[in-house]
Amino acid sequence: MITTPAYAGAAFGTSADGDLADPAIRAGVAGELGISDDWAWMSQVHGTNVVPVTEPGTTEAADGLVTGLAGLPLAVRTADCVPVVLHAPRAVGVVHAGWRGLAAGVVAAAIDVMRRTGQDPERAAIGPSIGPCCYEVGDEVIAAFDGRAVQTRQGTPSVDLWSEAAAQLEGLEVWRADLCTYCETGFHSFRATGTAARQTSVGWL
Repeated sequence: MITTPAYAGAAFGTSADGDLADPAIRAGVAGELGISDDWAWMSQVHGTNVVPVTEPGTTEAADGLVTGLAGLPLAVRTADCVPVVLHAPRAVGVVHAGWRGLAAGVVAAAIDVMRRTGQDPERAAIGPSIGPCCYEVGDEVIAAFDGRAVQTRQGTPSVDLWSEAAAQLEGLEVWRADLCTYCETGFHSFRATGTAARQTSVGWL
């Protein structure tokens, strides 16, 4: 479990934490973090739908959740996609940002939803995901980001998902893990191993 410095309301899971969808494992991690083990989740679809929630459970067809309810943890499951946690004085949000969602502005959409509820995010945390060092992509992905390509360690085309997420967080204080789930040990990565396992990131007030 990675907790961000000076950011008490965000934590990013690792493979060592196990599958936090398992209630027993989640209860242990929640106890360690000092939060409820009854979380709000999403059925993630690589889109831009961001939903305000006031109770635990699963929200269908969403890639972002926001709440102003203290004590309600919001969870996002990722492997190679980017998890983002947003924090306002009286609200928190979580975002699942794959390349399609990032290109379509899912992080900016979450900020907009928070602002429309009267809460202006001040801080954000970008968790572990596949990094530009290892994220090999084709022309379709590069075109979705208006040609903003970089190179992997092997010299093949890549897109820097961390920087793309950070660009949608302009004006906020941003913490970045800058940890690649593909080449760093201790993370689940579909691209690296084909696993269906996921890290879970959580934000709370």
